[in-house]
Amino acid sequence: MKAEKIIFIVDDQETNRILAKQALDDRYKTYAIPSADKMFEMLERITPNLILLDIEMPGMNGYDALNLMKMDDKQKDIPVIFLTAKNTRDSVIQGAESGANSYIVKPFKPSLLMERVKQYV
Repeated sequence: MKAEKIIFIVDDQETNRILAKQALDDRYKTYAIPSADKMFEMLERITPNLILLDIEMPGMNGYDALNLMKMDDKQKDIPVIFLTAKNTRDSVIQGAESGANSYIVKPFKPSLLMERVKQYV
């Protein structure tokens, strides 16, 4: 039976959303969301247990989205894992400084994704 833990997968690339969804759908209720703006629309109705957030997206990037979440009392405690192709030392440091709970580099292994998710859900 699927647990009712909710995970938002926020990524502008459909392939990445599908891969993450496939890795997690057996255990969690997942929502594949194509942008940070859409994520904030969803957050008005649903509070997820975890957000997987891409950094490099058109419009609002992941850093800015996380900074906005940290300013909102209802959203500031939602764990966020950056799931991104951005793989530089500076981007990892910036992710940690912005309040991300973890950082996974794409392409990711589904087993790694599941292990990280289990740490926060």
